[in-house]
Amino acid sequence: MAKKPASRKKKTSTQKTDLVTEARRDLAAAFRWAARLGFNEGTCNHFSLKVPGAENRYLLNPHGLHFSEIRASDLIMVDEKGKVVEGDWPMEETAFYLHSRIHRANPEAKCVLHTHMPYATALTMVEGGKLEPALQTALRFYGRVGYDDDLGGYNGLAVSIEEGDRVCKALGNHRVLFMANHGVMVAAPTVYQAFDDLYYLERAAQAQVIAMSTGRKLKLVGDNLAAQARDQILAHNDLYARIHFTSLRRILDREAPEYRK
Repeated sequence: MAKKPASRKKKTSTQKTDLVTEARRDLAAAFRWAARLGFNEGTCNHFSLKVPGAENRYLLNPHGLHFSEIRASDLIMVDEKGKVVEGDWPMEETAFYLHSRIHRANPEAKCVLHTHMPYATALTMVEGGKLEPALQTALRFYGRVGYDDDLGGYNGLAVSIEEGDRVCKALGNHRVLFMANHGVMVAAPTVYQAFDDLYYLERAAQAQVIAMSTGRKLKLVGDNLAAQARDQILAHNDLYARIHFTSLRRILDREAPEYRK
């Protein structure tokens, strides 16, 4: 008698809860490290993450908390219409208009990080400012950065669906967006990939700004070699990004374990 094919086990509510809890901890860790690295500005800037098992909802930092004090339980859960469905804190409206439109339009953008981190933001302030292929660290982003200068540039605060859609269009299929006269945005399938990109983006921008400050011409890597180096980096990027973020969480577990609560 033939054996019945093994049935796939459905995830229990406990398993789903564990996934959401871990997602909250990952995002809380990203906030804590962004603050340690000086990526945030006051209580502004915002990170979001689609809720595992609930694609029409996402986690977001509440308005009024500094990145350095955010815990997993502080994160609010917001639906696609901007209603806070879980949490006791209010939502900052520009966070909704920016993040909700990107999550809605791009299924790969499960985690979206927006900051005014100083060196990358500095490049959005200069005429023709772009991340140049002048450093190995920058080559991982070769051909993967969008610039909203191509869609009119700075357009005031993001307080409408239309502005959110404009920014979303400027990001397109890129992982990084330089928002003219404003800051940067990174989108990725996971928290660890998004944060790894955010970290190396600022490192590359910092080196470029320092090099530009000498007044000497940047020594650019040619297109073919830049593309080759990018592909070599990206071939191992997922593993390296996971290792990087895991190490950051280990440090927090030792030094600031309350982030997990």
